Amino acid sequence: DARCGRLVTPHGVVETPNFIFCGTKATVKGLTAEQVRSSGAQFVLANTYHLMLQPGGELVEELGGLQTMTGWEGPMLTDSGGYQVFSMGFGSVSNEVKGSRDTEQLG
Repeated sequence: DARCGRLVTPHGVVETPNFIFCGTKATVKGLTAEQVRSSGAQFVLANTYHLMLQPGGELVEELGGLQTMTGWEGPMLTDSGGYQVFSMGFGSVSNEVKGSRDTEQLG
């Protein structure tokens, strides 16, 4: 029963080390939230960049946040999506982050 630590969050406790399911857009494809929970998972990872693209931050907020939107009642971890901005990014935000901002738009 050795543990390195415990992460205490408003949505529950995560004992470490722990396996984390990756739900790119806040859902684990092919599994319901209950199936993820019954597998023993204590938390789920979501990717901020993918969520920004679809469904978008406004819709996530309108739906009551990630937990309400997905039905996952436990802790969630979101990453910055920084890798995706550089590897998959397109449009003005990624261009600006990548240092190729269109100065004509600033006029």
